[in-house]
Amino acid sequence: MREKLSSVRFKYMLGMIVDATGSGMYLPLSLLYFHHVTDLPLTQVGAIVTAASVIGLVSNPVAGVLIDRFSARAVLVGGYVLRASAFCTYPLVDNGVAMFAVVLPVALGDTSYPPAIQSFVAEIVRGAERDKLLALQRSLRNAGMGVGGLLAGAALALDESGFYFVVLGAAAGYLLSAALLSTIRPGASAQPAGDRVSRKGGYRMVARNRPFLGLTLLNIPTAFGYMVLSVALPVYLTRELDAPVSLVGVLYAVNTVGIAVLQIPVTRVLVRYRRTRAVALGAGIFALSFVTFAVLGSVSTGAALIAGVFAAVAAFTAGELLHGATASALVAQAAPEETRGRHLAVYQLSWAVPIALAPTVLTALLSLSATGMWLLLAAATAGSALGVLRLERTLPRAAVHPVLPTAGPAVSDTGPTRKVA
Repeated sequence: MREKLSSVRFKYMLGMIVDATGSGMYLPLSLLYFHHVTDLPLTQVGAIVTAASVIGLVSNPVAGVLIDRFSARAVLVGGYVLRASAFCTYPLVDNGVAMFAVVLPVALGDTSYPPAIQSFVAEIVRGAERDKLLALQRSLRNAGMGVGGLLAGAALALDESGFYFVVLGAAAGYLLSAALLSTIRPGASAQPAGDRVSRKGGYRMVARNRPFLGLTLLNIPTAFGYMVLSVALPVYLTRELDAPVSLVGVLYAVNTVGIAVLQIPVTRVLVRYRRTRAVALGAGIFALSFVTFAVLGSVSTGAALIAGVFAAVAAFTAGELLHGATASALVAQAAPEETRGRHLAVYQLSWAVPIALAPTVLTALLSLSATGMWLLLAAATAGSALGVLRLERTLPRAAVHPVLPTAGPAVSDTGPTRKVA
């Protein structure tokens, strides 16, 4: 069994590394690619990408139904093939209509990916192994994204045709990932695809699952918090604190390398404790980092300012280490197996909506009051932490505990958790 699990982990993580490398090649250049090959204004390119993303977001519930009906692996592999096919047609794009026609399939594949990958992980591993696999995934994906970015930079440095190398390389990465993950068979505990039924009332079941909806709603403030590193912090540092632009890249590297290096050892420690406590602590540390950023607005000394910025980013990274993989494992286990796809599709909205709104909301708050924005984020993430702790007793016992305790009253793994010594 141990040998079989090792083989599954190897094939899964190899697929994730290939996926991340391909994504890392393309994501930083997505807007520039179409601007380069079509000569469309960047504003028009951005509007087309946004329109496709919104349609993809609306289709999110369909992904949940497909996962429950056909299996997470089928949707995951299908999404990879769909995006790879679209990337192969990118070199043919020469106008806005054609651009929309090729970015829409990519947006649909991107939308189906998060609930599909979380459901897939839930099918192939259980308990503490799920936390460890998700931690390894986060670590290696960060490394893969970095390698992809370097490959893209090297290709573009040689020749402008490097743009085509980037999109075709991303397509090849998706196809190879699809081939690798298609060979992984879910464990015996997973429901076979042939025995699945299409539950017309599946989303009504999600609506009645109040603890799960609570987790979903409480994740929204934290998801906004995740976005500050790429959206709000660069503007805050350069415009409000008069920090050099080069500092932004250094801080981003600190966060990325920190996740890549520390996620696995941190998660090995966290699996000894309740997932809800780790998630709440992570959100609480996010709040602490946001308070630190707010205080920095009144610091004028150069050395103290730089030290404070690095301390705040270190705290942000610590919060991400505690929250990220553990929250994914908590939610995947809290979702009932027969409607896991629908549950995780709903949960994904708590990420998708903040990601879509963050550029507008956070920049608007920054323009009103930078200090106010940080304090509002701190209050919201602190409230999220407290809310998760209050939900703990109503969540399934197996969701709260990576390793089910042997002491305490006999309670079903899927029933509400109770106090355990």
